[in-house]
Amino acid sequence: MQLPRRSTSGNPGPDRGRAGFTIMELSIVILIIGMMTYTVSVSFEAMVPGERLNTSVRNLAATLRETRREATTRNKDFYLLYDLDEHRYRMVTPFLKGGGLFIPGFHAEEDRFRTTWENLKEGVEIERVVISGEPYETGQVLVRFDPSGSASEHYVVLSQPKYENLFTVEASALTGEIRFHDGVYERPKPQDSDFQ
Repeated sequence: MQLPRRSTSGNPGPDRGRAGFTIMELSIVILIIGMMTYTVSVSFEAMVPGERLNTSVRNLAATLRETRREATTRNKDFYLLYDLDEHRYRMVTPFLKGGGLFIPGFHAEEDRFRTTWENLKEGVEIERVVISGEPYETGQVLVRFDPSGSASEHYVVLSQPKYENLFTVEASALTGEIRFHDGVYERPKPQDSDFQ
């Protein structure tokens, strides 16, 4: 019995599969990859604003805690300066730039050691700072942390105007504890019945 001979002319025989992709198959694969890339980029863009606000809140809370810790550790008053026009903040210490204790009225204010400004993330703003019930929306305001761990009772409202997101970071007066509130938080004013 003789076996059939295979062709050596280079033409595929009936038992060989085709090699490569058709234009249609290639177009479908490219379309699927494009749709997946678009979906991932849209999802990422939707996450970024929330992450910028969250990061700004975490950074502000960390600076508030650090300012309180410095005040209690060094047994001196420390301050946090908010710049509402530029949407930034920084720690103000009781020390001189070159070392030594800052003495108000004796030393010039520009000789006081201050940390570098901490800017909020892009698109996040300080909408207002409320200190002991008094709201501030422009300029610079200073809050105090004393050696006992207490602080100027205040809260900071951070906003993302483009997305209408608001978040409040509160510093408790007696303990200096940091609390977080989604949206705008306003501490209720004490009533006469609270003291009976």
